Amino acid sequence: MTSRPMTEYDVAADPAVRLSAADGILVITLDRPKANAVDVATSRALHAAFERLRTDPELRVGVVTGAGERFFSAGWDLKAAAAGEAVEADHGPGGFAGLTEFFSLDKPVIAAVNGLALGGGFELALAADLIVAAEHAEFALTEATLGLVPDSGGVLRLPRRLPPAIATELLLTGRRMTASEAARWGLVNHTVPADDLLHSALALARQICRSAPLAVSAIKELTRTTEGLRLEDAFAAMRGPGMPAYRAVLASQDAKEGPAAFAEKRRPVWTGS
Repeated sequence: MTSRPMTEYDVAADPAVRLSAADGILVITLDRPKANAVDVATSRALHAAFERLRTDPELRVGVVTGAGERFFSAGWDLKAAAAGEAVEADHGPGGFAGLTEFFSLDKPVIAAVNGLALGGGFELALAADLIVAAEHAEFALTEATLGLVPDSGGVLRLPRRLPPAIATELLLTGRRMTASEAARWGLVNHTVPADDLLHSALALARQICRSAPLAVSAIKELTRTTEGLRLEDAFAAMRGPGMPAYRAVLASQDAKEGPAAFAEKRRPVWTGS
């Protein structure tokens, strides 16, 4: 695939959310100096961006990152909270940061963590499918130290991604976890120098784009639906009638194109049908 320059365009009402696209990849940049904190308006703007990813047939993968090198996101905007924004405020149909409760998104998202991912910023990264982190990045769920609970996915997702004792320690103490420690526990896919972060995230996205789009959607559906099930029950769910994306793959032209391209020693041409 030949890489083309990223094209800037705006689908979000909030100027704090910048979008660019090329080669089927949508880059979503959170740009709210100084800490890329997220209030209700920004959550809704982020969701508009992720909804564009879901509905645009030309887009295959999303990459979400933060502007600057210090903060990926400091999470919930505590200044907005002090000004009256309630803890239980409605952050829109995707939940906090537009993604943490966006369960119908059938295209993968890569979090390119360029700095501190704190509180809801860490929860945004956890809601992504893959994480590429700058070597200086750090992660923390600080809510308990502020009298709050990380209920935008942190308390639910982190124990599924880390050994229980490590997850519990992070949840109860709010301590920061370095990128190298996150990689050691398998929470982060790659750690790279800061200057290489976006390049590495885009390279990973392009690898995904070489896979069949229907197959990618089906894998997301299957992993999401069977998570936590016993293996026997997971197989029963997969073989049952409730997996439309998986059923679409089985009946697709792409399922024929892949083996044909392999036999003919050429790159497959996916049609998504």
